[in-house]
Amino acid sequence: MQLRKARLGVIVQLLYISSGSPKGTSCPIMESLLFFLQLSLLLYVSCASQSSYSDFLPCLVSQSQPSSQVDEVIYSQNSSLYPSIIRSSIQNLRFINSSSPQFIITPRNESHVQATVICSKKLGLGLRVRSGGHDYEGLSYKAANPFVIIDLVDFRKVSVSLDDNTAWVESGATIGELYYQIANRSSTLGFPAGTCPTIGVGGHFSGGGQGQMSRKYGLSADNVLDAIMVDANGTVLDRESMGEDLFWAIRGGGGASFGVILSWKIKLVPVPPVVTICNVPKTLEQGATKLSHSWQQIAYKFDKDIAMRVIITLANDTKGEKTAQTIFNCLYLGTIQQIIPLMSVSFLELGLAAKDCHEMSWVQTFAEGEPVKVLMNRSHVIKGYFKGKSDYVNEPIPESGLEGMWKVFLEGEAGVMIWEPYGGKMSEITEDETPFPHRAGVLYNIQYFSKWEEEGIEAERKHLEWTNNIYKYMTPFVSKSPRRAYLNYKDIELGRNNENGNTSFLQASVWGESYFKNNFKRLSQIKGRVDPNNFFRDEQSIPPLW
Repeated sequence: MQLRKARLGVIVQLLYISSGSPKGTSCPIMESLLFFLQLSLLLYVSCASQSSYSDFLPCLVSQSQPSSQVDEVIYSQNSSLYPSIIRSSIQNLRFINSSSPQFIITPRNESHVQATVICSKKLGLGLRVRSGGHDYEGLSYKAANPFVIIDLVDFRKVSVSLDDNTAWVESGATIGELYYQIANRSSTLGFPAGTCPTIGVGGHFSGGGQGQMSRKYGLSADNVLDAIMVDANGTVLDRESMGEDLFWAIRGGGGASFGVILSWKIKLVPVPPVVTICNVPKTLEQGATKLSHSWQQIAYKFDKDIAMRVIITLANDTKGEKTAQTIFNCLYLGTIQQIIPLMSVSFLELGLAAKDCHEMSWVQTFAEGEPVKVLMNRSHVIKGYFKGKSDYVNEPIPESGLEGMWKVFLEGEAGVMIWEPYGGKMSEITEDETPFPHRAGVLYNIQYFSKWEEEGIEAERKHLEWTNNIYKYMTPFVSKSPRRAYLNYKDIELGRNNENGNTSFLQASVWGESYFKNNFKRLSQIKGRVDPNNFFRDEQSIPPLW
């Protein structure tokens, strides 16, 4: 179909050229012929597309295992369940009306995934893979050209082995489901990953997966031992059969560029039976500037059992006026009795006291005061419209820079800034051990996040304006050449690929080196070997380099 379409297009262009008619003049015979050919091209493309849709189900049936009930896992646009399934895990309401795949597949076994890859490729349809739907730019469930979604909502099994302290977790599980299942088997095992329990494992792990135990144990990707995936040929691979290059690429390089990651074998890590959560809020008039300045110089050097991040939000001062507030939010892998003397030495000026802290189990830290069973609820986090951006800081921002930051932060529709400390284990892992390069020398990661409930273009404009203004202000104080970003806080404003998939390595380097630094070239070379025709692609997928 693509070849014939291209030939018709070439004929039309040649007729334009050979007609020799100057601009503004006409040639009736040539115009009639051109009109006929253009109409033929449009009708052909339309008919071919419709034909490919009607061919999809038979292809899926023929490529799946016998009696695999394909008809129960495929949803076309005519299906009554289609609207609810497509919207079920769209977390960013900015894109709630942007997704209209030709089909949604909710696979229940490997053969369903293999068949979907083979048939999508055969019929010229694009492919998107969705695990939790938290993709900041919606790239896991929307596309400009006709496409199919593989929704891994039924690929969510978690199997914990206490014999070797490992687990297999399927990509459609949320990290909340993973945490719950680990804790259900052991009160002294955990896993280093994010703090939002409804995030899907597939995207989180393949993008790196930072969290509050990263200073102790590294990223999620640093603790992956094996993986099962389906490549662009529809072949099922494990670590041994995919090879170490591809296994390296999917642990921080974004799995959606290389195939469909079905499951991950992970190394579980020790956690104490009791951990401590502390929160110390400080407004500007309570000394937030000096404390934030001090935090930058010491948080990355804290004991590895301490992860103290800074959450910057809006608040009211003692006069009831709008101000900025810094919340020093800490996870300590130990008891209150242990952390108080530690912080008296490491960060005395914060004035941490026992009243600021609460003891609980590791898994309870993610339930936010609710019964831990809530972690099994994939939809308990309230959805909204949002935009995120990210930065990395290598040198402390001076107090004068912070003073200016507060002014910009308080302008317009303020969102939230989260400063996530690095150091510890993160500094011990080399930049090229995985595709995630943000290691030694990084003091902390910044997330700029704006979330709102109002519908409409004007509401979006105001919130995006705040995000862009604070991001612009921070330019002199963050990493440079390139200005770095965290893949899991995807930001399409860094740059995007061409819609037709013909994006050069040089063009994609604009955004690729922000996420991956020098690892971007190796990722592109691996992509060139395992998916040379660039079947798995989106606006920020890795381009093949031969």
